[in-house]
Amino acid sequence: MAKQKKRFIAGATCPKCGDMDTLMLFFENDIEQVECVACKHRFSEPKSQGGGSEREFDQVIGVFKPE
Repeated sequence: MAKQKKRFIAGATCPKCGDMDTLMLFFENDIEQVECVACKHRFSEPKSQGGGSEREFDQVIGVFKPE
């Protein structure tokens, strides 16, 4: 069995417990799942609802502006 790749979602807050930086994203049976490592709350978002960007070349995570 292949090992699942899990990624944390930086800056995200759990909708159940309110903890920040505890959500991890992974695929299970080709469905994107999100789970909180603190309270074990788990949810998925239907593809039709999707929160993805509508712009074609939206690969920028953030812009660093030194001051």
